[in-house]
Amino acid sequence: MSVALDTPAARLTSGEAAELAARHGLTPAVRRPSLPDYLRQLWGRRHFTVAYARARLTALYATARLGQIWHVLTPLFNVAVYWLVFGYLLNKKAGTGDNYIAFLSVGMFVFTYSRESIASGTWSISNRIELVRAMHFPRACLPIASTLVQLQQLVLSMGLVISICLATGEPFGARWLLLVPALALQTVFNLGCGMLMARIGARNHDIGELVPFLLRTWMYTCGVFYSIAKVTGHAPRIIRLLLESNPGAIYIELARHALLEGYAQLTPHVWILAAAWAAVALVTGLVVCWQAEEKYGRG
Repeated sequence: MSVALDTPAARLTSGEAAELAARHGLTPAVRRPSLPDYLRQLWGRRHFTVAYARARLTALYATARLGQIWHVLTPLFNVAVYWLVFGYLLNKKAGTGDNYIAFLSVGMFVFTYSRESIASGTWSISNRIELVRAMHFPRACLPIASTLVQLQQLVLSMGLVISICLATGEPFGARWLLLVPALALQTVFNLGCGMLMARIGARNHDIGELVPFLLRTWMYTCGVFYSIAKVTGHAPRIIRLLLESNPGAIYIELARHALLEGYAQLTPHVWILAAAWAAVALVTGLVVCWQAEEKYGRG
């Protein structure tokens, strides 16, 4: 049997309640800090973020016999399937250079880095709701940690990609060093997207049904297993510009330019676009994630 509350406090309007709280010095249990303070809190929690990322990486494949090797084997199996379909059966190797295996491997592993960062970032807050409710820390630490997990796995993957490039005849050269700034810009982009999707995933749980479909569709527009320049050679200019400006395609192009000697030369605007996408994603993701700081874990 329920009893309806009929007290003066229960009949207070929101304005009256706020005035009463201010009069007695009461403050909200969770208050969103200013953006500069939020950034300082994120930096102050950097050790927690790194430690949490390491713990997540350890637990990720704890029940799998081969452990983290699966993170390498899965894209490698995809490379084999796409080579069979696009490289052998459909013969879509035109415009990809003389080393289609390396071309495909670089595209697959670089795209996997962004795909997994965004996918894991989407659930980084909502799947850790007990931690969010139990501890006070900047919630952006969680999507940042998710990206760090994927970055650590990328390092392992890049060892395999470089081995494939060398084994298929790509000569080692100074241009390979360009891979470092290319992946650094991609990491910044992934961080921003992870924070943005963490906010969306925390408020809308149905997004989980849509994200895999969107990421799979995105992959088909990034030139993972075909040359965008070749495919769009006769397409309308707007279509060509949209595909070439696709951030997923841009970071793949930078990696291929660094590792594949016979690949097409880049124009300077590709680096400008890569930096612009990284900056826009980071600022947008950080601000959007920060704006809901006091709402996470409610309801």
